[in-house]
Amino acid sequence: MKPVVMLITDWCPHCKRAAAWMKELETETPDFSQVEIRVIDEEKEPELAKKYDYYYVPTYYVGDIKVHEGVPTKDIVRSVYEKALE
Repeated sequence: MKPVVMLITDWCPHCKRAAAWMKELETETPDFSQVEIRVIDEEKEPELAKKYDYYYVPTYYVGDIKVHEGVPTKDIVRSVYEKALE
C-alpha cells in the first residue's frame, strides 16, 4: 500500500467536493479507509506544499507520483484509492 498526499486550500470548492467523495468512497469500500492520506493545505503549510510540483488543487500524489491535478470526479478519486492499494 502506498501513502497518498492531497494538496488543497480551505476555500477551494473542488477540494471540498473531493473530500466528501473520499468519505463516501471509504464507506462504500472499507479497504479504502486503510489508505494513509496526508492532506496538506498549501496556505497553512506553504513550505511543505512547495516540495510538490503542481499548480491546481486538489492534487493527489500516490507515493511519489502525481496521479491527478485539478477538478476531480468521484471516479478520479476512486482511482487514487485503487492506485494506493496496488
